[in-house]
Amino acid sequence: MNPGPAAPPAAPFGRLVLDAVRLGARGAKGPLVLVVAVTLVGAVVPTAVAWLTSVIIDQLAGDGVMPAGRAWTVCLALAGASLVAALLPLVTEYAEAEFGRRVGLVAQDELYRALDRFGGLARFEDPAFHNRLAVAQASGGAIPGHVIGSGLRVGQALIGAVSFVVTIALMVGWLVVFLVAAAVPMLLAELRLARHLAALTYRVETLERRERFFASLICDLRAAKEVRLFRLGPWLRGRVRRDREAINAGQRALDRRRLAVLGWLRLLSSVTALAGLLWTVNLALRGELSTGDVAMFLAAVAGVQGALAVIASSTASMRRHTLLFGHYRAVVTAPADLAVPATPRPLPPLHDGIELRDVWFRYGEDQPWVLRGVDLTIPKGSSLALVGSNGAGKSTLVKLLCRFYDPQRGSIRWDGVDLRDVPPADLRDRMAVIFQDFMQYDLTAGENIAVGDLTRAADPAAVPAAAGRAGIHDVLAALPDGYRTMLSRSFEDGDPDHGTGGSGVLLSGGQWQRVALARALVRQPRDLALFDEPSSGLDPRAEHDLYRDLYTNRLAGTLVTVTHRLGSVRRADLVAVMDRGTVVECGDHDTLVARPGWYATMFGLQADSYRAGAGR
Repeated sequence: MNPGPAAPPAAPFGRLVLDAVRLGARGAKGPLVLVVAVTLVGAVVPTAVAWLTSVIIDQLAGDGVMPAGRAWTVCLALAGASLVAALLPLVTEYAEAEFGRRVGLVAQDELYRALDRFGGLARFEDPAFHNRLAVAQASGGAIPGHVIGSGLRVGQALIGAVSFVVTIALMVGWLVVFLVAAAVPMLLAELRLARHLAALTYRVETLERRERFFASLICDLRAAKEVRLFRLGPWLRGRVRRDREAINAGQRALDRRRLAVLGWLRLLSSVTALAGLLWTVNLALRGELSTGDVAMFLAAVAGVQGALAVIASSTASMRRHTLLFGHYRAVVTAPADLAVPATPRPLPPLHDGIELRDVWFRYGEDQPWVLRGVDLTIPKGSSLALVGSNGAGKSTLVKLLCRFYDPQRGSIRWDGVDLRDVPPADLRDRMAVIFQDFMQYDLTAGENIAVGDLTRAADPAAVPAAAGRAGIHDVLAALPDGYRTMLSRSFEDGDPDHGTGGSGVLLSGGQWQRVALARALVRQPRDLALFDEPSSGLDPRAEHDLYRDLYTNRLAGTLVTVTHRLGSVRRADLVAVMDRGTVVECGDHDTLVARPGWYATMFGLQADSYRAGAGR
């Protein structure tokens, strides 16, 4: 098996267990108390049953005379203990399930609250963090319950083993040597194997995530077209099979090691226990031990060995889940990715404009510079079009204006206030944005627009008005359930809780583009609108109408658009041409067309292509 990535350093084992217990107490104190109580009772019940059984055996064997009243008392006590032993698993199962449900809810909410605390995008682009997030998301809700449950089973088994050992010590002290000699070596071997299992866990989890990714492509609707067109099915199945074989190889190697080590140790344990049994039988034949004592010794050997097996397996489980819990804790305790000063500055409505001063940015220390000393001023109330070749830095500049990242050098200022001094949420509340890679939510048509400003979701006129301005109202109103129609076929029966039904509908790319535009327009009025390729999916007439509304009717106070279609920016007050991460030209359309440069050249090429197409 390919060793794969090593697990990143984790917090100390004890601290992680303590954190899991605290989370459990915070999320489900009542069920946790019940689980602990049931565990403690379950720890001593087997010893009580064995002791009461030995007393009855002694009396039945004629080793003593017990009054009838006491005999019935012992029998009733044994029946009660047996009943408790029978009912405890059911109570334990219920208590652990309820505990897991409640803690899972709290843990899940804590995880997603932590993610919401990250105002930027950098952490989501960090592979190491993304791996930890995937582990935390997949199992974070269940991990605290597993950690505490495993710990309680270890404690229960320890109490049970100790109770058996103490009972035997009170009978014949030196027989304890047989119990220890029979069980301790196996326990030490199990704990050693548990460490190997913990080391294997992270590598297997990484491979399993990759396996799930390739498997999802085989089943995913969005990938179905290309998978079939390019005949990717056999290749994807091969990738899935290769990862599964690597996972199986690692687990198989550990299982074989476990079989070899524990097989010999259990043979040794059995031989030692047999020697102890022969010794106790010999003592019984000589009259030094009773028949009940022999029965008690047999129960003690079985109980101690069983308890130590539980300790070993539960410790292994605890180690594994604690390792995973370490990834969960690393995510929820990670500091914010965007620094916010202790006393943030208020962000008033835009009065003068936005200024970029010598802005440099790259996505990582080992990455090339995407922006190189950008200087640009966006006056309030103006419309700015960003144009340039692919990779010139236009979309990155939009992300910095949203403060998804902070520049490594230079600053971006809103009426002179550095965006670093402003809470990201306050800044974004001043904006309406449409991204080139906008989301297509598996929600209703109305919800797909309303998510742009949930504060207006209760206004019955806000969503249709935004859809009308985006030119998509007639299409959405004509759907089977109007704005309550699901724009997805991921859910067979819609969403009954929100009054939607049916299998949903699928929109075209251009229609989705208009829905995304309506999502931005529902936020109006805002101080700043950022539209990254807002017309990429629109036909020429729709594109013309969109830019007429953007530039002429002023859908936003201050407007920044990113586009490759230079004919659409003629009405913009200002055009900034970006090349290799810097602004190389700036002016209005007429000025730039009259000046030899990138804009004039590219505008001419695009105009020629339209003229050539019209002439054919």
